[in-house]
Amino acid sequence: MQRVGTFIRSVAAHLRRGGLIAYPTESCYGIGCDPTNRQAVQRILKLKRRPQRKGLILIAADYRQVARYLQPLTPAEQVRLQHDGAQAITCLMPVKPSCPRWLRGIHDTLAVRLTTHPFARNLCRRAGSALVSTSANRSGQHPAKTFAACRRLFGKKMWVLRGRVGKRKQPSTIRAWADGRIVRN
Repeated sequence: MQRVGTFIRSVAAHLRRGGLIAYPTESCYGIGCDPTNRQAVQRILKLKRRPQRKGLILIAADYRQVARYLQPLTPAEQVRLQHDGAQAITCLMPVKPSCPRWLRGIHDTLAVRLTTHPFARNLCRRAGSALVSTSANRSGQHPAKTFAACRRLFGKKMWVLRGRVGKRKQPSTIRAWADGRIVRN
C-alpha cells in the first residue's frame, strides 16, 4: 500500500508542476491536469485539437473540490450533485465570475461530475483537487479505452496511468443544472 501512496503523491506533484496525465474513468481513459494551470489546460486543448470555446469537464471527489468555481449550492443541492455523479451524470453548473474562461469556454456554466469511479475519485482525493477530465482522443475520434491505446495515441506527451476503465459503454450524460435538460445522452 505504501508504494501506491508514493506513486499517487508523485502524480500529484507532477500535476502541480503542470504535467498532464491520462487515467481511467467510467467509460474510457480521460486526459487531465490541474484546472488552475492555464498552460497545462492549453496543452490538452492543443493535443486534442479542441477549441477552447467548447469548455471542459472537471471531475472531483466531492463538492469542496469544485466549490471555488461554482455559484454556492445548498446542502440539498450538494447531495443532488453527488447523486448525479454516481449515475455518471455531468452537470452544467452556474459559475462564479472568477471561473476561468480556459475551463468554461464561452459558457456561463462549467461541466462538473463528482465521480464515483474508484481510480479517478482516489486520484482527485490524493491530488487534493478537481481535475480536468476530457476523453483521451483527438476531437471527433473514438476515445482510448485501454492503457496501451492511450500510450499509442499520446506517446510520452503525458503520464499514462494504469487502471481499469468502468463498465459504461457511453460517455457521461451531460445535463443542464438549471432545468434538467439533457445536453448529451
